[in-house]
Amino acid sequence: MKHILGAFLLFLAWVSVNGQTIVQPKQLDYSSVGVLYSKERSFDFRPHTNGMALGVHFGKIKTYYKTLYHQFDLGFVRHPKEYRQTVSFNSGSPFTRSTGSFTYGKQNDLIIFRGGVGKKYYYSDKAKRKGVAVGIDYEVGPSIGMLKPYYLELSRIKENGFSDYISTERYTEENADVFLDETRIIGPASFFKGFGQVTFIPGLHGRLGAHFSLGAFDEYIKAFEIGVMVDAFFERVPIMIIENNSPVFINGYLSFQIGKRQ
Repeated sequence: MKHILGAFLLFLAWVSVNGQTIVQPKQLDYSSVGVLYSKERSFDFRPHTNGMALGVHFGKIKTYYKTLYHQFDLGFVRHPKEYRQTVSFNSGSPFTRSTGSFTYGKQNDLIIFRGGVGKKYYYSDKAKRKGVAVGIDYEVGPSIGMLKPYYLELSRIKENGFSDYISTERYTEENADVFLDETRIIGPASFFKGFGQVTFIPGLHGRLGAHFSLGAFDEYIKAFEIGVMVDAFFERVPIMIIENNSPVFINGYLSFQIGKRQ
């Protein structure tokens, strides 16, 4: 009986030791991000050397390291030589009045709509577990430049020569002497003035940057980027009156992106 009891106790001990199952969390294969996410969407705020842009990004996640995407953005580009200023003039009262801030010698605002395809590629594994992933991001595609006439409020003298009035005008060869006379400039007209007279210029654009993602494997996108962007048009873009106008604009940029992966 003692032998049977001893054998039974040995059997229970064996079952206790060998029957335990150690359950480990499922180990995900981070080399293929598609296991969890297959696409992403983000919004992009991109200030650059001579302007800014707002964009939206639609990406298809191929692997942890590679994302293919479409990007659409709308932004403003200034001529490198333009700057805002104010002018003081005598309004007929004992006090001197200052104009609103305007850009002297400008004839058009340049607004650019861009659409492109790009690729984002990570070189770093650190983002797999809440770190920072480092990679490159590049994009190319067509663009459309929209030229909106720039309007100023100008002081005009009536024919009797004894009184004046304010006239809202865009630049023409006929009014060049008044439009470029700082003593006749009251200030800028409304930004929305001139949208009914927009003209279009086709072009191309490209962008290359170093990309930094805070937790590139997280559900929510938090990233920034620094790089160079180029806008090139098929003809010179007439932004300024007295400065040389170029068909090519090269700018450094800093981009901030927020969004979500699915």
